[in-house]
Amino acid sequence: MSNRRQPLRPQPGDSIRLADYDPDDTGDYRDKDDALEDLERNRARLGELQEVLYAEHKHALLIILQAMDAGGKDGTIRHVMRGVNPQGVQVTPFKVPTTEELDHDFLWRIHQHTPPLGMIGLFNRSHYEDVLVVRVEELVPRKVWEARYDHINAFERLLAGSGVTIVKFFLHISKAEQKKRFEERLSQPSKHWKFARGDLKVREKWDQYMAAYEDAITRCNTPWAPWYIVPADKKWYRNLVISNVLVETLEKLDMGYPEPEPGLETIVIPD
Repeated sequence: MSNRRQPLRPQPGDSIRLADYDPDDTGDYRDKDDALEDLERNRARLGELQEVLYAEHKHALLIILQAMDAGGKDGTIRHVMRGVNPQGVQVTPFKVPTTEELDHDFLWRIHQHTPPLGMIGLFNRSHYEDVLVVRVEELVPRKVWEARYDHINAFERLLAGSGVTIVKFFLHISKAEQKKRFEERLSQPSKHWKFARGDLKVREKWDQYMAAYEDAITRCNTPWAPWYIVPADKKWYRNLVISNVLVETLEKLDMGYPEPEPGLETIVIPD
């Protein structure tokens, strides 16, 4: 591990080396109990901000979650978004593309699920799979996936220009922590459904996937769609970091409730 500490949000143009980021980092917090008050405050604030986002109907927020298997994407959605109104949130998990989806360009299936104004959208995996798994597993030629970085940047710029604020999180876990979480899934019958033998084949290519993530973050970290590298070995710290970013992002939108209809002060509700 390098002694050089990188910021949570690397600057556009920075060349990313994930070995410089400690997945077990917990910042200024000692433990889960130390962070609990701040996390609860963030959850409450997220609920308030989401209500204004929904009512104002001028912005949308797209949250992209990427990670290795067992990296905590489901847990992040479950814990960080606990305080928001479900009717203002849409969650889309991107699985292996269907035959119909493969008959279109790689962004076709993604664009259909981007959040409309007033909504928060969460992508559990995303269009980045097409420069990650597609690259490592050699599902298309190099010249095809190489061109996709520019396509992704243009696509995200289009969304940003249409009122969608984009934040992208790489949940950075260590290989040792992934092993621990896999073993937990195998030891608990209620979690067997989360484990697939194919996960081990992906694990064998850990270094190739880290290289693919480094390129994706380096080449697609833009002012209009920034990447955040989140230390994720400690689930509680992962949740705190992401909730911090979401609160700060929504507060920067300077939202407000729409003006009420004129004359409401004169209305008397009949018995």
